[in-house]
Amino acid sequence: MLLLAGSPASASASLSFGPCSGEAPASFACATVSVPLERSGAVPGSVALKLARRQAGLTPSHSAVVALAGGPGQAALGLGEFLANAIGPALTNRDLLVFDQRGTGESDPLSCPAFTSQSASEAGTSVGEDGTSLGELVGSCAQQLGPARGAFTTRESVADIEAIRRATGYEKLVLYGTSYGTKVALEYAEEYPQNVEALVLDSVVLPTGPEPFALASFHAIPGVLNELCENDACAGITSNPVADLARLTAQLRKHALAGSVYDGTGQRRNVTLDEPGLFEILAAGDLNPALRALLPAAVVSALDHDPDPLLRLKALSEGLIPTVPGKPPQEGESSVDDTLYVDTSCEETLFPWQRTASAQTRQAEALTALRALPPSDFNPFDPATALDTSLVPTCVDWPATAPAPPPSRALPNVPTLILSGAQDLRTPTANARRLAAEIPDAQVLVVPFTGHSVLGADFSGCAEQAVQDFFSSVAVQQCTGTKDVFAPTPVTPTKLSSISPPAVLAGRPGQTLTATLDTILDLERQVAAATLQADAELPAGSSFGGLRGGYARLGSSAVVLDGFSFVPGVELSGSFPVRFGELQAGTLRVGGSRAAPGTIRLTLGRTASGRLGGKSFDVELAKVKLARASGAAGQWPTGKVAFPLPGLAGGR
Repeated sequence: MLLLAGSPASASASLSFGPCSGEAPASFACATVSVPLERSGAVPGSVALKLARRQAGLTPSHSAVVALAGGPGQAALGLGEFLANAIGPALTNRDLLVFDQRGTGESDPLSCPAFTSQSASEAGTSVGEDGTSLGELVGSCAQQLGPARGAFTTRESVADIEAIRRATGYEKLVLYGTSYGTKVALEYAEEYPQNVEALVLDSVVLPTGPEPFALASFHAIPGVLNELCENDACAGITSNPVADLARLTAQLRKHALAGSVYDGTGQRRNVTLDEPGLFEILAAGDLNPALRALLPAAVVSALDHDPDPLLRLKALSEGLIPTVPGKPPQEGESSVDDTLYVDTSCEETLFPWQRTASAQTRQAEALTALRALPPSDFNPFDPATALDTSLVPTCVDWPATAPAPPPSRALPNVPTLILSGAQDLRTPTANARRLAAEIPDAQVLVVPFTGHSVLGADFSGCAEQAVQDFFSSVAVQQCTGTKDVFAPTPVTPTKLSSISPPAVLAGRPGQTLTATLDTILDLERQVAAATLQADAELPAGSSFGGLRGGYARLGSSAVVLDGFSFVPGVELSGSFPVRFGELQAGTLRVGGSRAAPGTIRLTLGRTASGRLGGKSFDVELAKVKLARASGAAGQWPTGKVAFPLPGLAGGR
């Protein structure tokens, strides 16, 4: 079914909009809609929903687009400009409405004193020096929130959207949701089908919500890894990334991986990694293609008794790299409100237990349900990892107050565009196809080499074109010729003697030159990965530890290296001036126990000259064979790296 443009007739509304303050963009007008805290009346109170609108014309349109962010718990007002860009083709004759869903951002945000010192959604199974379990911490939060905790469900958010529609006077809504926002959109479509003009669903969470043990995510792992390595992209790294992962998980089942990571001051930190931690690295790759590209080689290194590349990848995925000035070393801040995320998730996830049962009984029932599943459902991981990384430990002590979610109902047959990233483990493509089977004529676009939040992660422009076609009543075309702009990286060298020197500079001096260039390239990759992980440019003063020691500090006018080491025994010190965000020519001192000592003058992208081990050289960089996967189709993007849009978050 193709989408026909709506009539530009004006909506009648009693709500008064005025200039925005806070997070909403200045190009929007803002208003507040007051809604009941709990619509049955059992819990008194109200919620003030902060709403922002961008009009398509001088007067309000007949229908509007409602943009719904992810989580649950992600505020949307601060993303207004980006959401307008993503859904721009729909806004030629429709207004855009963006609001912070209840309990987030500027709509009476929830908070728990129990979470002030520890993020429950990021904590392990045991938190705090007193041994308080994660479930107990979450249970304390539930008691602090009291009966109101049952009012922060998808069902109430759906009623909030209808209250906004009535207050603003729009006859029809186009619902554009990402991740959890798709669940809200779908439940609204079930409840108010007569008010829905069209659906745009990016990274689908089904109306029934996430399956408690993430079966679809585990099933998707082989396809994700195989696509990452297709077209010989992993040549020189591995011929079977799935088998590599299986070998490593089998080892981690027996004992954790132990090694070191150097922080931004060059200090060595002991780090370990277990099987659930490895799964969490995979999941973090949903939102960061640079992390995905680093994984196959890091797994191979770990299997070859070099754990440090994988352990550094763990720190990158957790936001612990880089060291940021003025910020203590802790996991990076999330864009999702922890309290609302836990509240909504624990209230309405369909766990395999009785809602009124005790925590002990719930735990037993969850284990019984898990043991009834074939262990092969979780390959190459084991059922224990599925349990540890699920919401079961988080929610086992949460006393649910809201009624159980009702069964799903029929969805309206309205024009529907479903977007899915082929690299998405958080909301796998299987979800998109399952949903499409329930909506006649729904169009599904699967974007290769793209993870979660497709419109925020697709570098190819394919998804953007699909939105344009959809709102132009043109059939959406599948992606063709899509390339992975973040090619898998090579296996990290463990000794200088394994590196090939250039033909024009033989022996250890040539090996040292190549190692130096590989070190700079590795730093660029870490900066790119960290920039994407932070969804923002890194602040001046951010610093990265070298894989084998030392550090590099990023300044506003220079990048300074101090004993920075990527290849054991080769250490770089010196600086590169920075102009307009690009590295300029600079001179490095090369030392270390294995290196041919000396200096190198680098004009990045062009030449390297200097003297190493007593030998002078002047080499075109194009003639130096750097360490890279032999099948890699070019280098990563150079210069500043940013997603097309900020990440629209999914469940943890």
